[in-house]
Amino acid sequence: MSSAQRQKIKPTWLGKSLAGCFLGLALAFILVAFFAWYGAGGIDAPDKVQFNMWIIPLLWLTIFSFTYLFSSPKKAWLTLGGLNVTLYSLFIILRTWL
Repeated sequence: MSSAQRQKIKPTWLGKSLAGCFLGLALAFILVAFFAWYGAGGIDAPDKVQFNMWIIPLLWLTIFSFTYLFSSPKKAWLTLGGLNVTLYSLFIILRTWL
């Protein structure tokens, strides 16, 4: 596959940065929420609160940095937005059933 055939990553950093900033943070929050509620020891584990607090920036910055690999800001917003809607919906459904 030649380099001309491959789709290039566009330098549209503002849209990707905003998607990573807002949707990436929301995604980090829901991932930590799943771990907090359904991980080992449940929500009442003794040292889990401290761990959850420190893992949020690590997840957020990882998601934020990978946002620049999307080919367009639209794909970044749609993908991260879709993941957020799916995971938050799943979390709400599980919280009401369990």
